[in-house]
Amino acid sequence: LKMATWRVLAGEHCSIWGRYSRISSKRYMSTTDQVPKVFDRKTKRLQRDRAASRPNFQNCDRIRDHVAYLMSDRINDVAREFQFGLDLGCASGKIGEYVDKDSVTYMAQMDMSGAMLKAFSEDTRDLGFRLQLDEETLAWRPNTFDIVISNLALHWVNDLPGTFHQIKNILVPDGLFIGSMFGGDTLFELRGSLQLAEMELHGGFSPRISPFVDVRDCGALLQRAGFTLLTVDIDELTVNYPSPKELMNDLRDTGESNAATQRQSILHKDTMELATEKYKELYGNADGTIPATYQVIHLLGWKPCPTQREAARRGSATRSLKEIGVDVDKLTESLDKPL
Repeated sequence: LKMATWRVLAGEHCSIWGRYSRISSKRYMSTTDQVPKVFDRKTKRLQRDRAASRPNFQNCDRIRDHVAYLMSDRINDVAREFQFGLDLGCASGKIGEYVDKDSVTYMAQMDMSGAMLKAFSEDTRDLGFRLQLDEETLAWRPNTFDIVISNLALHWVNDLPGTFHQIKNILVPDGLFIGSMFGGDTLFELRGSLQLAEMELHGGFSPRISPFVDVRDCGALLQRAGFTLLTVDIDELTVNYPSPKELMNDLRDTGESNAATQRQSILHKDTMELATEKYKELYGNADGTIPATYQVIHLLGWKPCPTQREAARRGSATRSLKEIGVDVDKLTESLDKPL
């Protein structure tokens, strides 16, 4: 079995977790062996380890906590009880803090960083079922989980189409995948400011911000992996910082620093000073702070099943939206009239 790490934190519970121990006995060859290495996964694991080891980590991890809350709303709204779930790239278990056991009865929580798994809050659910595994290699047997959840983790995998295919493979028929990841417009202010500063000082620029997937590609990738009944939408979150330095410190403290293989590890002082000037000049707020935009892509797809309900065929509607709108207006007018 080829995988980066395999460790069960609390192995005494495995006897009652038989379905989660269904690791394939076959040698699993990850599709990432044949794709370009855009991200340095070892560096990313070390970044996440260092971040989780900092005493202020839970206070810094605000974006992941907020998105986990939004995702839990979507999961809890699904009119179905999922017995076995997997939180893929769980970090410190934010999803587990919000998803009700009425929605997902049991949840395995998996991350590449052992320090992240140790940073769980004591009141987080299913503490005995934390797994240290790499998100790029999902070596469970097919049809293992009823739902797979991933909160702000998949933007660091090298082979996103392959990972989507693996997720579909480990889902049971009519199983649900619901995820979130940072999109292409994330931190565009910081990216542009650093590029302008390096161009002016050095005549060229290096990739200071990791590349993110475009929202227009996500639906196609899910469809290519074999998911049906797809939903893809975006949220844009804006966080204000005193300066770009605090923004970059926040990224470091949450384990979200640049991990591109072609990154430059040194950022010169003069470049940072000029980038700060450009940032405030182009994007600065009236109160002297600077905004940072996080574009969050929300993904939802179902594994096909013969008994699954299908979306209506295009053109099969019997009424137009305009006609429905007229009826709604009439109903609203009638409700406004006094009895």
